Amino acid sequence: MNIPVGVSARHIHLSQADLETLFGRGAELHVRKELSQPGQFAAEETVHLHGPRGMIENVRVLGPVRPHTQVEISQTDAHKLGINPPVRESGQLEGTPGLTLVGPSGSLQLLEGVIVAMRHVHFSEEDAREFDVENGEEIALRTTGDRGMIFERVIARVSPSYKLDFHIDTDEANASGLHTGDEVELVEVDDFQGNENIRVTMDDAVETHPDVVS
Repeated sequence: MNIPVGVSARHIHLSQADLETLFGRGAELHVRKELSQPGQFAAEETVHLHGPRGMIENVRVLGPVRPHTQVEISQTDAHKLGINPPVRESGQLEGTPGLTLVGPSGSLQLLEGVIVAMRHVHFSEEDAREFDVENGEEIALRTTGDRGMIFERVIARVSPSYKLDFHIDTDEANASGLHTGDEVELVEVDDFQGNENIRVTMDDAVETHPDVVS
């Protein structure tokens, strides 16, 4: 069984207070498109991001609102904006940089909350049992195709409400040639020094791939 891919473009999660600062008192998010995870959606609303070096316009807001505002961008976006956000799991915002958010009804200076999201897989509890993974575990996934590669340090997130999906950002997608709807497979990668052994966790088969391009 393979894992479907979901490529995540830059986006922002807003707190209710920040939503009202940017879009007006009593503002609510309006659903534009349902996302792969149940209850999550891309909103009609967008904001502009202003950093020390540049600006990115019309960044999509995702809903529903969250307790804290969080901006998720790629390293390429970060370079354009002139900031240096860390690679973090969602919600781990302490010590992250901020920037200026501009909406149709106001602007605000976000003191922290900008991250490059750590790649991760959403597993339902049933999926987690089938793949034999636990919440918070780091796993490895292999892609195929002309730009096949292995993604290490992929975080497993397990919840009864999740739907199976591997989330990467646009930089990772471009590097690997992956698109939303493609599939990857779970593998185990041994420590290596110039060579690599891959134990494929499918039907208890074991395959060794000695040819590694440096």
